[in-house]
Amino acid sequence: MEKYAVGVDIGGTTVKIGLFTIEGKVLSKWEIETRKESNGKYILSDIAKSLDEEFAKQHIEKDEVKSIGVGVPGPVTEDGKVLGCVNIGWDVFNIEEALIKETGICVKAGNDANVAALGELWQGGGKGCSNMVMVTLGTGVGGGIIVNGKIIAGTNGAAGEIGHITVCKDEKEACNCGKHGCLEQYTSATGIVRLAVNALKTTDKESGLRKFDVITAKDVFDLAKSGDQLALEIVDHFADTLGSALAQISCVVDPEIIVIGGGVSKAGEIITDNVKKYYQKNAFHASRNTEFRLALLGNDAGIYGAAKLGIDK
Repeated sequence: MEKYAVGVDIGGTTVKIGLFTIEGKVLSKWEIETRKESNGKYILSDIAKSLDEEFAKQHIEKDEVKSIGVGVPGPVTEDGKVLGCVNIGWDVFNIEEALIKETGICVKAGNDANVAALGELWQGGGKGCSNMVMVTLGTGVGGGIIVNGKIIAGTNGAAGEIGHITVCKDEKEACNCGKHGCLEQYTSATGIVRLAVNALKTTDKESGLRKFDVITAKDVFDLAKSGDQLALEIVDHFADTLGSALAQISCVVDPEIIVIGGGVSKAGEIITDNVKKYYQKNAFHASRNTEFRLALLGNDAGIYGAAKLGIDK
C-alpha cells in the first residue's frame, strides 16, 4: 500500500528533500549539496542515494512510496523535459525518465516557482482554495498560477513568469532577462533598493534612508512602518506597480486568492494591505474582492509542492 511521497527542490547550492505522508504531513526533511561539476551529472544519482539512505533509516520499502515530485530551477514541459538549467549546468533532457531509472519510483517534475505555489496551495497560505496566483518577491520576482488545483505550466513550462511582465515601456536600464521595464525591476528586493537609491538622488527630503551606506528592502519597509515619508512614497510606488500588474493577471485567471511570498514578504501586512489597495483600484469588477494572504511555508514550499505534484500525477 502506498503511504508516502517524496518532494525534491533542486537549488543552485543545495537540494532540499522531504518525506511526506500522502495526506501531507512531513515526516523528515534534509538537504544535500548540489554538485554542479561535470554539468550537474551527479545531481540525480546523489538524490537517489540520499533517498535510499533515508528509506533504510525509516524502514520504508520502495513499494510504499507513491511518487517523487521534483522542482527544477528552469522550464519543464508537461512530459518532464527540462529545457536547460544554466545555474546547475543542465542542458535539455527528460528528468522524469532519468530519475525513474535511478530510483525505480514514479517521478513528476515541474518548474520550482510553480511547484512552490502548489505547496502553498496544499498546506500553506492558499490552503482551502483551488484557484491561486502566487508571487515571490526575492532577489528577483517569481510566480505560479494554479487553476482548479493544477499548475498552469504552459507550452514551454514558462507560464507564471510574473516578474517579466512589462510594466514600464520607458525604462532605460535592462532587466537580467534582457528586456526593459520588467515588474522584477521595481518589486524585487533589488528593485525596491533601486527605487530607494533613485529617490534619494532626485529629492532633498529628509529620510532615515540617508543614514545607510548600503540600503536593503527591509530598511525601506521598516522606515515606512515608522512613518518616514520618503520610505512611504517608495512603498507606495512598489505597491502601485505590483498591485496594478496583479490586477491585469486577474483579468486572465480570476484567482480566488493571491499569495505573496519570498524574503520581501517578511515585511508583513504593510505589503498585502498596500498592494491590495492598488489591486482593487485596477481590477475588473468581478475580480475585485480577491483575497490577499502571506505565504506560510517559507523555504519549505518547494518540497511540499513537489510532493503534491507527484501525488497528483
